[in-house]
Amino acid sequence: MTTHSTPITLDFEEGIDRKTLRRLRDRFIALNQQRWERARSALTYRQQVVLDILPLVFHLNHPSLPGYLDRDCPYGLGHYKPSEPTLNAARRLARAFSLKDEGKRKPDLEALFLMGSPGTLGHSVASDLDVWLCHRSDLSDRDVRCLERKADKVAAWAASLGVELHVFVFSAADWRAGRQRAEVTGENCGSAQHYLLLDEFYRTSIHLGGCYPLWWLIPASEEENYDACARQLVDCRFIKGSEYIDFGAVPSVPREEFLGAGVWQLYKGMDAPWKSILKLLLTECYARDSEQPLLSRVFKAAVYDGETSVNRLDPYVLLYQRLERWLLAMEAPQRLDLVRRSLYLKAGLPLSRTELGADSWRAGLLQQLVDDWGWSPAILKDLDNRQQWRAEDVMTLRRTIVSELTHSYRLLSRLAREQGTCAAISSSDMNLLGRKLYAAFQRKAGKIEQINPGLAPSLGEENLAFHHQSEQGGAPEQDGWLLYRDLEDPSDAFWQPVIRRCGNLTELMVWCYCNGLLTRTTRLNVRAGTTTASVSELREMLDALSAFVAFPLAPAGREALSAGVKPLRNLLFVNVGVDPQAHLTDRGLHKLSARHDSLGFSGSRDNLVATIDQVTLNSWHEVSLQHYAAGDTLIQCLKNVLASVASAPAYLPEIQVHSHNRGHGAAIARRVQELFSDVVRQFFAGGIGPHPLRYVIEMDRRYFLLQFSGAEPGFVALDSPEVLMEQLARPQERYLPVVFDRGAMLDDQPLRAVCQASEPANIQVFFRVVGSRAKLWVVDELGSVFAWDQDYSNRRYLLVPLLRFLDNLVERRQLRQLDSPAGIAGIHCYEVVPRDGRWKVERRFDEDTSMTLPGLEVQAVGVQEGDRHLRFDIFCGDQEFTVQEYGDQLIPAVAHYIRSLRQTGENYPVYLTDVHLPHDLDPQVYQQDIQTTQYLYYRSTLEASLNRHLMA
Repeated sequence: MTTHSTPITLDFEEGIDRKTLRRLRDRFIALNQQRWERARSALTYRQQVVLDILPLVFHLNHPSLPGYLDRDCPYGLGHYKPSEPTLNAARRLARAFSLKDEGKRKPDLEALFLMGSPGTLGHSVASDLDVWLCHRSDLSDRDVRCLERKADKVAAWAASLGVELHVFVFSAADWRAGRQRAEVTGENCGSAQHYLLLDEFYRTSIHLGGCYPLWWLIPASEEENYDACARQLVDCRFIKGSEYIDFGAVPSVPREEFLGAGVWQLYKGMDAPWKSILKLLLTECYARDSEQPLLSRVFKAAVYDGETSVNRLDPYVLLYQRLERWLLAMEAPQRLDLVRRSLYLKAGLPLSRTELGADSWRAGLLQQLVDDWGWSPAILKDLDNRQQWRAEDVMTLRRTIVSELTHSYRLLSRLAREQGTCAAISSSDMNLLGRKLYAAFQRKAGKIEQINPGLAPSLGEENLAFHHQSEQGGAPEQDGWLLYRDLEDPSDAFWQPVIRRCGNLTELMVWCYCNGLLTRTTRLNVRAGTTTASVSELREMLDALSAFVAFPLAPAGREALSAGVKPLRNLLFVNVGVDPQAHLTDRGLHKLSARHDSLGFSGSRDNLVATIDQVTLNSWHEVSLQHYAAGDTLIQCLKNVLASVASAPAYLPEIQVHSHNRGHGAAIARRVQELFSDVVRQFFAGGIGPHPLRYVIEMDRRYFLLQFSGAEPGFVALDSPEVLMEQLARPQERYLPVVFDRGAMLDDQPLRAVCQASEPANIQVFFRVVGSRAKLWVVDELGSVFAWDQDYSNRRYLLVPLLRFLDNLVERRQLRQLDSPAGIAGIHCYEVVPRDGRWKVERRFDEDTSMTLPGLEVQAVGVQEGDRHLRFDIFCGDQEFTVQEYGDQLIPAVAHYIRSLRQTGENYPVYLTDVHLPHDLDPQVYQQDIQTTQYLYYRSTLEASLNRHLMA
């Protein structure tokens, strides 16, 4: 068969022959037909109907054909006449179909093309079909949107037949002007590349219907004069302009496009590495070897020279030949070997076991290349058995691929910087692609690395063995886990290769699951060593992981990548391989108690949460793991979860908790779930926050006070209820109510009721009487809580001195804040009482509390002298006792004076009626407004000191 024809020469200066132009066009059409037949042969009989009737679907707007929307949708391919086989295919698809004469109607569509790998060596069963649908430039936006919706419906119909179809709708005029509206998606490169894509289109496209490319008729040698030659062809009527569509010339690729193209190919390389490696290296070749013509020009020049062999003009063969010459000249044999392997795997033809059939031409062409490369049968067998590749093989290959992809990208980026040009890619698309690259390739602490970005069909293992490090003959305290395959006899571990080593079991499990090694059919073997891990526990963990995130993990969409990263879901594994009551279990004992709270279990208030493994899925679809095994693990984990929520409070992440069902596992998981849900709800109710409050958690006979400083959560650990109350009494910068966790301070229900009744901008006095003793709490205007006990004789003597003292404070505040009376606090009094099995607060308006008491006015005025401890001058009626005069004997002198005023035998406590504090209580801070609880603290301290001397 003849594969070479007479060369065709077009001389635009001497004159052009219309007959020669028709012969040239027919040569391209003949090559186009061969490629179309090859593309069709790669599809199944059922799928072939998509390619058969695709032009007819857009040429007609027929209700019986796929994609029909309404009668107003644009239609009509210029100069297209459906063939009889096409009409027969349509009739088989829809019996109601019939072709009607449309008369002289002006068509809305100019041309339809298939581009990319179909009809080439690179086309495989996994390849999709990319179609360019070009409409008239004067269509309205409404018509274009309608056409896009129809294209989506056609793609959905093709998908029902097993064909992945992508239809890109635009006009040639918009393309030439760079006005494409497309944004980066899974199949659209957006603004990342223009000339490189046009170069690919011209050398790979298959004309399906409508106008022919004008580019065919401009010789490769005239690419720089493309526009002038095109005008001459049309203006001088050598051709009918209406029969051709013009996308413009590709004389060269602007350097500013290389960076965007490099990032785009990296983007695609995450899912289809073999094709992206070839294209990325071609982009680098173009950038570094700019003296050589683009492949589209090489292809066109070969057709003009008479080359008609569809094999020698195969786009992937031309691409490989260019890369081979370039890499050999650069003396880069390793990169050339990667190119060859990429081309072989992209073709998807296992030559070691392929029988000649419909794809015989592809097998023959690929075999010729393999023979030229001198590959051994062993290399072919290894590549053909990708489904048997192991994790170790894939990890090694992935490192090679990532190294190549990042090397090329960095080189292209450097070339762009050296040229001092801006990348052609838009900033939004650049950010989007950069984020996807970061999510896929960037290593960071805790992130679970995805080792199989389309390299092997599956890494599933039939048998996995998890061995604790202590099983290897080391010290018993050695931690860490080893992963083996097919290890039935544990003694063979010394002779078997380790697939992976991890610091803890959960990390190893998550890595295996997210990379597909571990499935529900995998047999498990566990050598737990000094841990309590078991096969049943690992099975439960696998179930929890499967419910948490589906495998394989789908890539994040444009909308997610366009926004900042935020957590979507958290899965907390509690006590993996750990028995929190091991000290009792070893003795065969189990605690029985009415206290079932897992954070304060039994009479010894044990915290049953020993370790936590936090697995997080974020909005960029990264999976990460953080291990908490030392210190206050639960608090550390809670703090980190809250910090991540604070960065995006409008989207509260889902929190799931799992603990092995052994022992108290279910109860532990439920309690941790409750705690995290309660805390998140308190701080971020309504999708905003963090709200100002202090949250108290009781755990293991200790207390943890959580509050935010801005967007940063912080904890204070407190060892006793007394220390907790001291902390709650401390001054605040703003109103911060106290919220108790459902398991905190259950032994002090009155305090819980007091804090629950707290209100801003008020001074609230709460009291509870038990026999001859009373408990008082004051919650001040900023939510600080001050509490004390005292003797009780009657309500009048209990409350009147305190209320009188507080009235004096409020009065002074009113005098200082005349300009802002709304901020003045009121004083309210409540009694804490049990009602129906619960503690409640009830407002008291007792007349006794509003009466004055006879007695002495005792006032204290604070004196701050530099860094010395705060001291007080005390006034008893008109009598003055100053620090200057009495020094350390001031308190005994005041007590002696008060005793001298009383009748013999009178022995009752003294109460301060007023305390004045300096605004520089802290030498380093000036306090404009001193809180009520600060006054109460000094009042309590002075009263205690005075009464000790008074009662002595």
